[in-house]
Amino acid sequence: MEFKEQLKKYQQMINNELEKYTRKEQVPEKTLNESMQYSLMAGGKRLRPILVVATYQIFKQDIENCMPYAIALEMIHNFSLIHDDLPGIDNDDFRHGKPTNHKQFNEATAILAGDGLLNNAYIVISEDIQKQAKKIEKAEETKKQEYIEELSRKVKVFNEFTKAVDRMIAGEYVDTEYEGKQIAEEYLEYMHKNKTGALLKLSVRMGAILANCTKSELEKLSIYAEKIGLAFQIKDDILSEEGDEKILGKPVGNDKELKKCTYVSKYGLDEAKQILEKITKEAIENLEEYGEKAEFLRQLALYIKNRNK
Repeated sequence: MEFKEQLKKYQQMINNELEKYTRKEQVPEKTLNESMQYSLMAGGKRLRPILVVATYQIFKQDIENCMPYAIALEMIHNFSLIHDDLPGIDNDDFRHGKPTNHKQFNEATAILAGDGLLNNAYIVISEDIQKQAKKIEKAEETKKQEYIEELSRKVKVFNEFTKAVDRMIAGEYVDTEYEGKQIAEEYLEYMHKNKTGALLKLSVRMGAILANCTKSELEKLSIYAEKIGLAFQIKDDILSEEGDEKILGKPVGNDKELKKCTYVSKYGLDEAKQILEKITKEAIENLEEYGEKAEFLRQLALYIKNRNK
């Protein structure tokens, strides 16, 4: 299957799963639920949940086992986007070609919608862990140990999940704190490694851990994930400088206007592109041992480098 076809298939799968978690009840907080749904179902590339599933499929095919974690991750991502767009942070008016959440509803509702998605992510994971615990209770003795080991992996993933969210928030803080200021090279990488890279690295690690990969396999996949996480942010910096607003669905030049510290502001456009090329090559090198099984991840690294939105 061609990469773009496979990507669309994954995106549709994730969208179908996300739809199951939207709340449509007639309740006093109905508008809040609509606000959460507005951002969650607004579109986007769905890269993070896709990375969970695609990595899992290198080792196993029963993807329903990793799906709750993929969905929870997309909820976290959208929580971060809602808050990132707020007047107190980036003050953006458009996201995916639509008004941002606080423009479509209001600032208070947007803040609470972000909070709601953050908490819903923890609900989704905790419910899956509880379900696994019940499986152990009801299991025959021959199956119990297998289920206990699976529960242990899910608890490990949950722990990594909480820490990655913490790092993403830290990276966002550094981004806002250094607006309009000079930033050291190590701080710029620290900011991107946490703000964008933490969730992308988590995506790959979650899929690999849930599929019960070996320690050495996890290490190589983690390096791949770190590289594409940094590549994603560098490409964002480049697109903010020279992207097409109609394709991006948001204004170009915001980073420069806000005097944000980016790879383009630090190194210039040409050098930023060279760094992106180098990092993408290094990411792909860490997939060599998986052969055809990792072809989608290989193409995904190139997609991140070459994307126009």
